[in-house]
Amino acid sequence: MATTPTRLSKQARREQLLDTAVAIVRTRGADGLTLVTLAEEAGVSRPVVYGHFATRPGLLLALHRRLDERHRAAVTRALRSAATGADAVARAISTAYFACATDMPELGAVTAALKGSPEMEAVRHESADRYAELMATVLRPYSPLAPKDLGLRCAGVLGAADALAAELNRRRATDDEAVAALTGLIMGSLGSGAEAGSGAEAGSGAEAGAGPAETEAGAAGAEPAEAGVEAETETGPGA
Repeated sequence: MATTPTRLSKQARREQLLDTAVAIVRTRGADGLTLVTLAEEAGVSRPVVYGHFATRPGLLLALHRRLDERHRAAVTRALRSAATGADAVARAISTAYFACATDMPELGAVTAALKGSPEMEAVRHESADRYAELMATVLRPYSPLAPKDLGLRCAGVLGAADALAAELNRRRATDDEAVAALTGLIMGSLGSGAEAGSGAEAGSGAEAGAGPAETEAGAAGAEPAEAGVEAETETGPGA
């Protein structure tokens, strides 16, 4: 689909290409996304796309990071506005997690397309670690467990969350059922003696939720290794 080329900064062009890639995956699936189809849909020359991503796996990895950061930012926003108390925080995490699974099916498609890639394995572990750390931080005021033990349980809960998201996308569970199941798993991971949240503990929970939420929200939307190239202007054909 040819369009009139528009001169953009290098970072702005990259963002445009990734937005176009999301649209392609949504309408054609991950198999329909190649460097060639991306150039055609974005209305730019092939060298422009190759200059940004070099290979199809490189494009898929960049897209995965973009979608994963949007997912985590949505959970962070939900935590910022959640009521205090372990149950309220657990429900906020669960609701936001499955809302993203439904609203961003492209993330699962891209992950599946990269299955078996060593680079993808590293990205997947990094993503899981960041989610587990976020969960453990906001849940820590409500759990008697040591930080390491709570972190391990959060990592396990995230594995269950992915399985529940698959059930949801296959229409084998409703939104309410998935949220209730994950909320129960989160509450069960807090350990015996965990409080639902009241008094001083609930207050500290609100403060703990604000800190990581603001930190994660500040990081969301910029790809870790790629956000520093904002001022360059493309001069290649179609830029």
